Amino acid sequence: MKRSLPTRHYGSTQLLQIAVIVLMSLSSIGIVGVGFVVKQGLSDRNHQVKIIKDTSRYREIRYQLWLNQNQVKHFPDRIPADASNVNLAFSRGFLQGSNFFQIKFKLPEQQIKRLLTQYRKVAKHLYRGGNTNEHANLPNGVPTTFFYTSGSQEDSFPSSYEIFVLGANDRGNTKFKWNHGDSYGVAIDSSTSEIVYWAEEW
Repeated sequence: MKRSLPTRHYGSTQLLQIAVIVLMSLSSIGIVGVGFVVKQGLSDRNHQVKIIKDTSRYREIRYQLWLNQNQVKHFPDRIPADASNVNLAFSRGFLQGSNFFQIKFKLPEQQIKRLLTQYRKVAKHLYRGGNTNEHANLPNGVPTTFFYTSGSQEDSFPSSYEIFVLGANDRGNTKFKWNHGDSYGVAIDSSTSEIVYWAEEW
């Protein structure tokens, strides 16, 4: 009897050690698995929010990649031959993120004056500088866009820009106004003869 007790104790200890090793192995596999899923999710997100800046893809984006053609009907058919300093930004966003399409270029002064006159007549809202958050929080304000084509980290339009909203549609609900929606228009800086066409939806 005395000899069988240590054997049982040894067997129980060995069994406990095996159980601990199995549990530790399973938890390690779980941590690695979760890490892989999170990494894949972040990788997919980074892939999804990639911003296209290649100006040679303008017509492809304008007519094929941007799905709601009503939002971009004010965009030019093609980049004008006399345009200079062209910058483009397009992104489909991620999940419920914002989709945006923006192109900026410089035109001869007379063309800019003509476009200013044209858009002043048809704009539903007009802002001077700023960005979408500032505009949406003004009395009777609507969302616009960020300055994606600024060529810098700056996301607000300088005060020299007149921002003309040609359309803005609130698709949110009564509890969360502008939770979903779209807006589109142009921003013009007559001092630099630059125009920015934009469309954005979220």
